[in-house]
Amino acid sequence: MKLKNFRLLTVVILGAIANINALAQIPAGYYDGLKGKKGAELKTAVHNIIKNAKVLDYGSGKGATWWGFYTTDNDNGYVIDRYSNNKVKFGAQGQVPGGMNIEHSFPKSWWGGTKTQAYKDLFNLMPSDSKANSSKSNYGMGVVTQTSGKGYYDNGCIKVGTGAQNKKYWQPSDEWRGDFSRAYMYMATAYQDYKWSGEQALISLEQGDYPTLKEWASKLYIKWGKLDPVSQLEVKRNNAVYKIQGNRNPFIDFPNLPDYIWGDSVNYAFDPAKTVTSESYTGGSGTTDPTDPTEETIYTANFKSTDGSCTVKDDVAPTQDDSAWKRSYMYGWVGTAYINGTRHAADSRLFTPVIDLTDYTSAKLLFKHAVNFLSNPSSMLSVEVTDEETKTTTKLDGITWPKGNSWTFNESGDVDLTAFAGKRITISFHYTSNESVNATWEIMDIAVTGTKAISGIGSVTATTVAFNPTMPYTAYDIAGRRITSLNNHKGIAIVKQNGKTFKIMCK
Repeated sequence: MKLKNFRLLTVVILGAIANINALAQIPAGYYDGLKGKKGAELKTAVHNIIKNAKVLDYGSGKGATWWGFYTTDNDNGYVIDRYSNNKVKFGAQGQVPGGMNIEHSFPKSWWGGTKTQAYKDLFNLMPSDSKANSSKSNYGMGVVTQTSGKGYYDNGCIKVGTGAQNKKYWQPSDEWRGDFSRAYMYMATAYQDYKWSGEQALISLEQGDYPTLKEWASKLYIKWGKLDPVSQLEVKRNNAVYKIQGNRNPFIDFPNLPDYIWGDSVNYAFDPAKTVTSESYTGGSGTTDPTDPTEETIYTANFKSTDGSCTVKDDVAPTQDDSAWKRSYMYGWVGTAYINGTRHAADSRLFTPVIDLTDYTSAKLLFKHAVNFLSNPSSMLSVEVTDEETKTTTKLDGITWPKGNSWTFNESGDVDLTAFAGKRITISFHYTSNESVNATWEIMDIAVTGTKAISGIGSVTATTVAFNPTMPYTAYDIAGRRITSLNNHKGIAIVKQNGKTFKIMCK
């Protein structure tokens, strides 16, 4: 984002954003060459750092692509497939799992298909269901507007069909669109010196070192990257590929780097020592709906990348050694009592941390979930709210349940929590089973949002903690009206961030 000139009136700003590169395993000095660069110069500096990689041989066997995938795309013995919802087990390391292909996300035909470094680069190669791979073809990544008919493909994870200018595109699911966007930006930078060929390539790319991505593409990928922030799984893969190839994807390490190369910060110098890293990035400067001046995000979590501070309580555990709820980097929180090929009886709850609705006049819950092996999910699964003061528990109505026979994730719809406004609550996902019926229930994402009176700004107190305009915040003018962007505001603003309230002069 383009940062305006902010001056803090009643607090003291100390230091820069905490540098936690050690957590992201960025080697010391690796990105020093980026300091002070901007725009085209910055892109070329990134290119010079990442352009050389010690790639594996392409294919199967020891020291080849599938050998690498066993490390980079393995979730407890299952292949992480970003192109389909199929669950396929790995065999021995280096073997090709049944029905799987090696997919070039950035199509190899775009540089003529020659088996150069780009052909073997793990940052561009992903395990893929063979049918999805074939359907994706060599189309560019974009928004698919087609919804049916000839040439349309939708497997619940990717779509293929026509989009802007009646061209063919493929579109990843919401949970992977940021991952693929950062992969595309990596390819357009690491191989910016390549000669692009073919109609499909030139829909998305321009020849030359800068900008390489056409404007529509860079804008879309920046947008998708912010809507789907870097996850723990993506950081883990970046580190694993680095160990193999010796180079990194800087758009994972620094999720705001695209703004400095293609976006609204191209005229600002980049400093890798002071910018935000993937370990602290949460996706931009706004987590609320700008069309609703009083709605705020109260609690949110992507369960693929974090446990969301959730806890598990087994009233009846499926076995002595197992809980019904476990978290997966690929599917989020997973509830099942089908263990080691045997169905078990279970009664288990997954609890969120306490959610404070005391200042809110209304609230709602939204989550993504998938259910398999249970034709009527609500018969044995439920979502409940516990009032922390009275300890009474209420089963929630109004949930949109999946059909119960696939791994496809569906949104719950907006579930009304207004009855609990003014209270402190916990939300629990209640899983039950018996020795005959064992469902699998997967919870991927969750968000609780609420509306409160404008008077909820609160008091401004002196603090040595700095307001950070690159991180999520909510802002109001001195009359208490919501401000959607400080970049468009002049004068005094009241800003709330990380439980602190700041008074700021915007110039």
